[in-house]
Amino acid sequence: MSRVLTPWTVFKHLSWLSLLTMLALVGAGVFAIYSATYRGEDVANAPFWKLQAIWIGVGLIGFTAAVAIDYRQIGKWTWVLYSICVLLLIVVLVAGTERYGARSWLGIRGLGIQPSEFAKIGLAFALAYYLSDPERDARSFKTLAVCLAMLGGTVGLILLEPDLGSAAVLLPMAAAMMFVAGIPLRYYFGALLAAAIFGAVLYTNLLGYHAESQKLRQSSPDKATYTQRLIELNRQYILKPYQWERILVFLNPERDPYGWGWNLRQSQIAVGSGGVTGKGWLQGTQNVLGFLPRQVAPNDFIFSVIAEEGGFIACGLVLIGYAVLLLNGLWTALAARDRLGRLLATGITIVLFCHVFVNIGMTIGLVPITGLPLPLLSYGGSFVLSTMIALGILQNIRARRTMH
Repeated sequence: MSRVLTPWTVFKHLSWLSLLTMLALVGAGVFAIYSATYRGEDVANAPFWKLQAIWIGVGLIGFTAAVAIDYRQIGKWTWVLYSICVLLLIVVLVAGTERYGARSWLGIRGLGIQPSEFAKIGLAFALAYYLSDPERDARSFKTLAVCLAMLGGTVGLILLEPDLGSAAVLLPMAAAMMFVAGIPLRYYFGALLAAAIFGAVLYTNLLGYHAESQKLRQSSPDKATYTQRLIELNRQYILKPYQWERILVFLNPERDPYGWGWNLRQSQIAVGSGGVTGKGWLQGTQNVLGFLPRQVAPNDFIFSVIAEEGGFIACGLVLIGYAVLLLNGLWTALAARDRLGRLLATGITIVLFCHVFVNIGMTIGLVPITGLPLPLLSYGGSFVLSTMIALGILQNIRARRTMH
């Protein structure tokens, strides 16, 4: 029977390097968000940095609770928590607030929540709890089917918003967790075959969309008409026009440098112009002058702001910080005392890695723009709160690894 950890015992077993790294990143994020919304001394700054600071305070409460409450006790409430996450995903489709073409928020901007961010933790707990059952046969097809049902239901609801980036992050998370749980490799070959078929269908759609969009571009009298005609193509193809355009711009950056390719182009200029030491805080011209779009600089492209103002040195420090958190996650997964902890740590670490890799990759053109924020640095209340809770769960698992 496990003994209850006192606050001092938990305190003693924390990874202080990871904790300090988390605090350093969220602190740097507030300064970066302030800079991303700075427009000069004579212009009032947007309150995003203040809202972020408030959410960080809430996140510290969530982090503390996630550390203090034994993750095995939380696991007993898995199905309740997962059901709440699914319910919120349904509610947001009916009563959510639409922003940038996606209905993914409940409440008002700054005070609302984004259920898909908490659904990542909910699904991780659901898969971990289900797969950690000692009576569960990981090699049976039934186990795989149940896992795929949970994954498919969650991904499907998020895609309906639509939020392709958040939905895509859940796939490698679930795949890694099922692999660690012992799901046979033969099922992964089947998944690869299905992915290849879907990829072929998607590629065919891409070619069709590209051909149609070229015709519309030539026949449209102005950009507004062209954009409206693109929207009408939505009924014929799998993805929405802006999603196709992101892929096409990724494949050919010169396709529309002053339209769909503007964000990527300006982001790359910002990153490259920072040099070794950067231009200095509040001195990033791409950002302050508005070349890097102001509606995305504080969140999706916060790394571009940091790169321009802090240069290679600041980027290196950010990457070192994430390396610390990711290595701690891997170590926690390897050292966890039970399957539940091992699977949870695996899922959380994979989600964190995907966000870091995709966000930084899209700012420099390595991957298509998906709208995934950068953990602890990007503006977003729900995201910083859910990330700090997830990191608290990792600390929870680490602190209890040696207890009996």
